[in-house]
Amino acid sequence: YEEALAERNRLLKEGQFDDRWLSSIEHGLATEGIAVAAARREMVRELQGHLLTDSPLPNPPPQAGEGIFPSPLLSLSGVENWLDDMPALLAEDRLRAELARSRRLDAAAGGTSPGPHRSDLLAIHPDKAMPAALCSTGEQKALLISLILAHGEIIRARRGSPPILLLDEVAAHLDETRRESLFERLL
Repeated sequence: YEEALAERNRLLKEGQFDDRWLSSIEHGLATEGIAVAAARREMVRELQGHLLTDSPLPNPPPQAGEGIFPSPLLSLSGVENWLDDMPALLAEDRLRAELARSRRLDAAAGGTSPGPHRSDLLAIHPDKAMPAALCSTGEQKALLISLILAHGEIIRARRGSPPILLLDEVAAHLDETRRESLFERLL
């Protein structure tokens, strides 16, 4: 996807508007882009399922410090949501059409406007019903740690062993209660 995206952007930047060439690249972008979108949706569903109290994992570890690292409510913004309303093949057709329609605009802007590379993972703080982007830095870090731990637990369940987590200077940014809770949870 990234290679095709770079190729399309290069052609548009150079003023190459050959319909067959661009259509071929955009076909690949649409096919791969919707596959990326579908995979993201599945990962978000799995993360959200794990973050809820009824964890889909067999024998989940104890949730030390629950509430200290609140479980965000997750969603995606972008082409992923098209899959709520249409099958993947129609979503591919829609993305192909939007790519073709946006060629001139994208050439002027220097980048491709439609596609999964423009999507965002959205998180809502569950206790405050507030978007993570509007939360304090400490609250954002707590939500992010919750996500990282949930993803690590999903990997552990799939592989049968825990992943190695690189949490660079995480303890320096947490108060003592959160630090202790994180270490307990990691153990």
